[in-house]
Amino acid sequence: MSSGHTQPNAVKARIANSMGKASILMEALPYIQRFRGKIIVIKYGGSTMEDPELRESFAGDVALLAAVGIHPVIVHGGGPQISEAMVKEGITPEWIEGYRVTDEATIRVVQRVLIGEINADIVRMLGDHGAAAIGISGIDGGLLIAKAKDTRLGFVGEVVRVNVDMVRNLLEDGMVPVIAPVARGEVSGVYNTNGDLAAASIASALGAQKLVYLTDVEGVYADKDDPSTLIGRLGLSGLRELLKSITGGMLPKLESVAEAIDSGVVRAHILDGRVQHAVLLEIFTREGVGTMITQDGDERA
Repeated sequence: MSSGHTQPNAVKARIANSMGKASILMEALPYIQRFRGKIIVIKYGGSTMEDPELRESFAGDVALLAAVGIHPVIVHGGGPQISEAMVKEGITPEWIEGYRVTDEATIRVVQRVLIGEINADIVRMLGDHGAAAIGISGIDGGLLIAKAKDTRLGFVGEVVRVNVDMVRNLLEDGMVPVIAPVARGEVSGVYNTNGDLAAASIASALGAQKLVYLTDVEGVYADKDDPSTLIGRLGLSGLRELLKSITGGMLPKLESVAEAIDSGVVRAHILDGRVQHAVLLEIFTREGVGTMITQDGDERA
């Protein structure tokens, strides 16, 4: 006896699933068209660098950006890896106001870990996903020139000049630059630079469409102790007002965002790097993830 219900149709189910995927692609289309040929600077750090699934997710995101004609520039960190290497060599990490005290022994460790290990690993990972990545450091070709930030910190530098022609030439050749944030001194020497600040300086110098920070938090909170106060969108004037009450590790990051937006970077994004494909979700969907910071008066999606 028939129940009056037809049997599930496997073909129709597959078609429905495929239509859902097509809808996602169509949602992304206007963003791909808008950002094609634009530069997006991504600061890659935090747990995203250590979790295997998040590493693969990040590499896939960057490869897709490059494949659709967007120009990603990667600036990476490596603080925990540097500290671990220092301890192995009998050097005790020391910090002043959030910056690593960097003597001659430490700067040698910084160069070895950032350039020889982390940078090379990211280039390999991106290459495995089909991206034509090339690893460079701020020392190469005078990409980053820095001055001493504070005599107490030793070889810690503040970026004062970026060789934009070098980066633009690589982008024009279809490459994805992966930049280790060490810099040449104005006169001589090598300086350790904060990755967040270096990324902001590079984005500002390039006139980037976007500056993206992958972090270990959901985004920017109005109240740092209350996750329910996550801010989805913030104008530059609102950011400056918020900076009056921000403390801790988020402060220099947001200060660098304010400077970048003020220097012409169109938008900045503070994203939760613990979310797979966070970069694609933020760039190619209306809702996005994390916090987007814009110039005042920018009301576009």
